[in-house]
Amino acid sequence: MSDVERSKEAAGRAAAAEVADGMVLGLGTGSTVAPFLEAVADRIREEGLSLRGVPTSEETAVRARQLGIPLTDLDTDPVLDLAVDGADEVDPALRLVKGGGGALLREKIVAGAARRVVIVVGQGKRVEVLGRSFLLPVEILPFGATVTMRKVSALGCQPFLRTRGEEPAARPFATDNGNWILDCRFPEGIADPEDLHGRLLAIPGVLEAGLFLGLCQTLIEGRPDGTVEVIQRDEA
Repeated sequence: MSDVERSKEAAGRAAAAEVADGMVLGLGTGSTVAPFLEAVADRIREEGLSLRGVPTSEETAVRARQLGIPLTDLDTDPVLDLAVDGADEVDPALRLVKGGGGALLREKIVAGAARRVVIVVGQGKRVEVLGRSFLLPVEILPFGATVTMRKVSALGCQPFLRTRGEEPAARPFATDNGNWILDCRFPEGIADPEDLHGRLLAIPGVLEAGLFLGLCQTLIEGRPDGTVEVIQRDEA
């Protein structure tokens, strides 16, 4: 196991300690959430915890069922006690870039329904400025995609349509919602995430942006030696 994998394992398993009996959980998507799911399943089996989870992707739903984690949905349980998810970048204000796994729209809906959001990351995800090291995912409708791409580009980035497969047979990557994703390069990073977020969402055809602002209350960063650092957002 690499240092990065060990750090993800530490963060995911530490987050499982935040789970209490009777909770309704938001279950994120990605490689750092995977050890969280495994640790939650261990606690269900060993401690007899009773809980339910709302998955943010079909991938997470499949894995949760395999592990024996009971599932529900937001129509049945519209208020979640806790959501645990990963991030592609985290800045000092605990603002996030998410969407590398293609589940950003569902992830944001679930995060918005949770009383508390815990983000788990391995080493290398904390940055001073968002958007410098990771392209910003933006979920768009397939209809009118060329027009939408032009409008997104006018905000100062270079958008790339995410694809699946190898050229020349590559085709657009489709989210679980049937939409497409633009991965947007900002050469100097994102100077004002709040302003950009508003401008992106004002574009017809843009469904959601991978900027998660004001949603993360707690960051758990894992380290290769198995320890973690826990950072709470300053609410002042």
